[in-house]
Amino acid sequence: MADSTNRKPDWVIAKERAKKASAAETIWLFGLHAVRDALANPAREKLRLVVTRNALSRLGDTGGLEPEITDARIFDREVGLPPDSVHQGCALEVRPLDWGSLTERAITGEGAPLVVALDRVTDPHNVGAVLRSAEVFGARAVVAPARHAAPETGALAKTASGALERQPYLRIGNLSDGLQALKDAGFYCIGLTGDADLGLEDVLDTAAGRPICLVLGAEGPGLREKTRETCDALARIPFAGPFGSLNVSNAAAVALYATARRFNSA
Repeated sequence: MADSTNRKPDWVIAKERAKKASAAETIWLFGLHAVRDALANPAREKLRLVVTRNALSRLGDTGGLEPEITDARIFDREVGLPPDSVHQGCALEVRPLDWGSLTERAITGEGAPLVVALDRVTDPHNVGAVLRSAEVFGARAVVAPARHAAPETGALAKTASGALERQPYLRIGNLSDGLQALKDAGFYCIGLTGDADLGLEDVLDTAAGRPICLVLGAEGPGLREKTRETCDALARIPFAGPFGSLNVSNAAAVALYATARRFNSA
């Protein structure tokens, strides 16, 4: 009879299995720009590079990774990309990046004390665009919940135009807990919503030079109630007309510009 006295608890076994499964997960990045930036990223674990001859001549340095040459007519079948992927005959199989913890990147990381938090933004094109804007305006990190948020994918990487390799994208267990941790570290969390009474510039005036976390929700549902309650303040982006609206990635770009300008002029 087997001795069960030293058997690990079921929850420990389940957690270890989930960790192993996550480590085994791979994704395909596609398109010359996204693949080129991933190849140049020493932190990125690269597994397979599949290219057409034409794409290889345009790609340049493969970073020592031996390319697998395939015919353009069978490229989609060879790699298994979605049919609408604009891959340019170039795809790279990689493991997701590990950016570390919220404390390491967002609270004590390099750069201006500016963070973007996304509340259930699931469209990879929107998240990719937010990452690109976050890099341009010097944000320390983009934070999103581990569930109900866009994962790291080829579509996200292509929209991010290389920013995925350089801009920390942190997936955390609970967004409200993450916002509270930022607040405990001195961050002023501003939730962006169209029904707020004050404009963003007015709310930034009340922050008095503190580190800022801009919190944006998905188009349509917006910020969840718990997220709104956790924020220090709610703000709107003023519009010239009565029916103005921006999608989440455009709203993030505007808010990042307005906030970064405050840090730069301080």
